[in-house]
Amino acid sequence: MKVALDAMGGDYAPHKIVCGAVEALKQFKDLAVTLIGKKKIIEKELLKYQHFERLDIIDAPEEIEMYEAPARAIRNKKDSSIVKGMDLIKNKKADAFISAGNTGAVMAGGLFKVGRIKGIKRPSILINFPSIKGQTIVMDNGANADCKPENLLEFAIMGQVYSRKVNGVDKPRIGLLSIGEEKEKGNQLVKDSYQLIAKDFRITNFIGNVEGRDIFNGRCDLVICDGFVGNIVLKTTEGTASYMFELLKEAFNKDLRAKLGAFILKPYLKKMKDKVDYRQYGGAPLLGIDGVVIISHGSSDEIAIINAIKVARKTYKEKIVELIKEEVKRDGE
Repeated sequence: MKVALDAMGGDYAPHKIVCGAVEALKQFKDLAVTLIGKKKIIEKELLKYQHFERLDIIDAPEEIEMYEAPARAIRNKKDSSIVKGMDLIKNKKADAFISAGNTGAVMAGGLFKVGRIKGIKRPSILINFPSIKGQTIVMDNGANADCKPENLLEFAIMGQVYSRKVNGVDKPRIGLLSIGEEKEKGNQLVKDSYQLIAKDFRITNFIGNVEGRDIFNGRCDLVICDGFVGNIVLKTTEGTASYMFELLKEAFNKDLRAKLGAFILKPYLKKMKDKVDYRQYGGAPLLGIDGVVIISHGSSDEIAIINAIKVARKTYKEKIVELIKEEVKRDGE
């Protein structure tokens, strides 16, 4: 499998990105990596490591900054790492593209360069959230601030495929995020989406409306919402996790007895921290694009990059794009 990796995207590019690529090559003998970015800078980073035959570089002298307007940047910066990465996917010269750079630019590049799966109007960012019983998928997480009911139905169809094949849930429980469990609760988008999802024969286990707490209590496997709400859920969850660990850190540093307790609990606290650490989840698939595109966190380090490559591998090997195409075609049955 060949993965194209944006070496210039993210807060810790290129050194952490390059490090992650090298470590992933050690782990996966069937993996080849193309690093895309400023060639001389990447080559300098690679001097820290031994030579790998399964690694090459594509020079991309231009860089899309985080503040740039996505669509304009994709049009104007043809020699950027994101544009060149998308070209590799479009021309079947790479099996997956991963970037921790400008999320909007990755979205725009996927749409304009690679294109949508026929029958999918809006691609969606899928993220696995930790829950008591494992993981809960939430989508969309920011790709589409404004949605129509048919878009939420598409998210449910794509998320159901991913949950089955990647998360290993045979009959995923699908919930629609609302302000109450009752069928009548929610805004007009939620009410109309409820009707559409409930009557679509492709959705096998729709459990109705769910609330924010159900993402974490194991009640469902897949939660559907528009990207505006989903992104707020994501950022609030990240903020809450950071806040809780700061409170724990403060409590365990109060006195000697607290420090002793922290020492005893250290291995258990690490397991807890790993469960909510975004690095362990690697990256978020951009579903609905006609190719495997993974969006990584802007603060991704080498651990996050290795895990993003794992997500890309599984998404590619389980043929998620092809399965979504098949499921969308079943609309007319």
